[in-house]
Amino acid sequence: MILSGLLVLSLSTRAENEIGPEGYKLFWFAGFILVLFLIIVFNVRSGKIPHLFRQLTGKRKRVSVDLKKDRLYYPDFLELTIRNTGNTDVDIDKPVLIFSSIWLKRKFVIKGTGNYHFYPLYLNKGQSHTLAIDLNRFYRHDKTLKRLPGAKVVVNEVGGEKLGSCKVLLRKTLIGF
Repeated sequence: MILSGLLVLSLSTRAENEIGPEGYKLFWFAGFILVLFLIIVFNVRSGKIPHLFRQLTGKRKRVSVDLKKDRLYYPDFLELTIRNTGNTDVDIDKPVLIFSSIWLKRKFVIKGTGNYHFYPLYLNKGQSHTLAIDLNRFYRHDKTLKRLPGAKVVVNEVGGEKLGSCKVLLRKTLIGF
């Protein structure tokens, strides 16, 4: 009897000396696992996981976009040069020309020049494409565009992934865009 009582007392004292996980730490760990799971699920649904896998395997789609003016201020022409500098071939969708100021943005989709439609355009690795953009056609369409100081060209892939952009100032401003 005494021996069993001592055995029970030794087990209870032994249990008091053991250090277990604290409750709030378990909640933090479960919350971390839940957030990690949600991030993976939403990235798979939005299609970003294949993009990350493509970056890990080394197949990168990289494009350099260059936009040049014929004059420093109030240019008549912009020259758009798209160069494929990545490891794979790229299928380029129609570029978007954006005239912008602080408060206003006007977007135009460029299909080509001279009634020729160039886009979508397939660029092999190392190839480049140059397009002259006549700004007077846009100014004739909307006279308020002359007041907008910035112009930007955004180039996307046919699938919707943004490949690159470039912007220039068309006139003097107090704040550079």
